[in-house]
Amino acid sequence: MPGLYRDEAVVLRTMKLGEADRIITVFTRGHGKLRAVAKGIRKTKSRFGGRLEPFTRAHLMLYRGRDLDTVTGVEIIDSNKAVRDDYARLVAAASLVELVEKITPDRESAFSTYALLVGGLKALSEDRGTTVVPAFLVKLLSICGYHPQLSVCASCGETHRLSAFSPPLGGALCNSCWSEDDTALRLPGDRIDLLRRLLAGDFGEPGEEAATAEVTDVMRRYAEYHLERPLRSLQLLPLS
Repeated sequence: MPGLYRDEAVVLRTMKLGEADRIITVFTRGHGKLRAVAKGIRKTKSRFGGRLEPFTRAHLMLYRGRDLDTVTGVEIIDSNKAVRDDYARLVAAASLVELVEKITPDRESAFSTYALLVGGLKALSEDRGTTVVPAFLVKLLSICGYHPQLSVCASCGETHRLSAFSPPLGGALCNSCWSEDDTALRLPGDRIDLLRRLLAGDFGEPGEEAATAEVTDVMRRYAEYHLERPLRSLQLLPLS
């Protein structure tokens, strides 16, 4: 049937439309970020029921439209219910999907971003610790073209005495360059080391609370610098 297609997706957010419908924003495995209408979803006897809640991963059947596609079928793969049942994990998941929504263009396939989002939500569902959010931030920024320089000074190339992070320069700064950059954010060397490990490793790296809060805040500011708008969910994190 022309216009009908199937894809795997994670629901990023939903909003009401009219009296019974919702517009859902999803990030799909094969078609990137898109918006679609779920007709009648707010009715008591809706065939979609609660299958299109935020953070849910599902197989979708969609019909392509001019501006909005239409959801015609849903099969849940993983509801990620554990994320919605715990406030800290709920806010963390909201941070992940907000960054994905704001940093990615519409209808541009990006399997690496999709796989990272699925992995991040799974890590939160399994409660793998407080470093899931900063790990997701640094990994997503990297694959979206904002790879941070964490091994040498982004200004002079110095490999020692790294002690700050510059959003405009996109990386760590040594003591000397930090003193000359008014935009740089203080970030001790052990925090830079933590970011380097989070970027290179799997979700679940242990992190001391204060260190985790610091690297999360720096990555938030780095993302906001390039997005030129705030990431409100990250500001609600208990660690911040």
